[in-house]
Amino acid sequence: MSAKTPLPLALAQLIDTLNALLGKCCAWLTLFLVLGTSVVVVLRYGFGIGATALQEAVLYAHALVFMGAAAWVLQTNGHVRVDIFFQKFSGRRQALVELLGNLLFLLPMCLFLGWASWDYVSNAWSTLEGSSESGGLKFVYLQKSIILLLVISLVLQGLANLTRALYIIAGRLPAPEVKHG
Repeated sequence: MSAKTPLPLALAQLIDTLNALLGKCCAWLTLFLVLGTSVVVVLRYGFGIGATALQEAVLYAHALVFMGAAAWVLQTNGHVRVDIFFQKFSGRRQALVELLGNLLFLLPMCLFLGWASWDYVSNAWSTLEGSSESGGLKFVYLQKSIILLLVISLVLQGLANLTRALYIIAGRLPAPEVKHG
C-alpha cells in the first residue's frame, strides 16, 4: 500500500488481506475435517467408542470452512457464475454488474441474514449455550457466532468490491483484463 493509494482503495486492500488470511486459515481446517471424521469413524465402527466432542469439533470446523472462507471465495471469484453474458462484457461493464450485484443482492442479503440471526446468536451467548449431548463441547455459542462472522466478512468484502467497481467505472482504476471463452 503506497502513500499515493487513495484511502478507500487502501481500506479495500486491507479488507482483501484480512479476508484472504481468514479464508486461508479456514481452508486448512479441511485437513482436520478429513482426519477428525476418520478418527470418529474408526473409533465408532472399529472399537465401538463414541467421540461426541470430536464429532462436534468436526461440525464446528465444517461451519468455519464454508462460512469463514466465503468472503475469500467471493474476493477471488471462486464462486459459481451462472451467466453467459458477463464474461463477454468490457471491464467497465463488468464493474457495473459487480456494483449492482453488491448493492442489490449481496449487501441486502447479508444485512437480512445478520438481522435474522442476531437473536439466535445473542441468545446462545446470553446462556453460554453448550452441547445438549453428553460429552459434547460447551461452545455452541461460538459455533452459532460463525453466522455473524460470515455476515461481517461478506459485507466487508462486498464494500471492498464495491469500492473497486466505483473506481473502475470512474476510470480511476484500470479495468481488469477481460477473458473471453
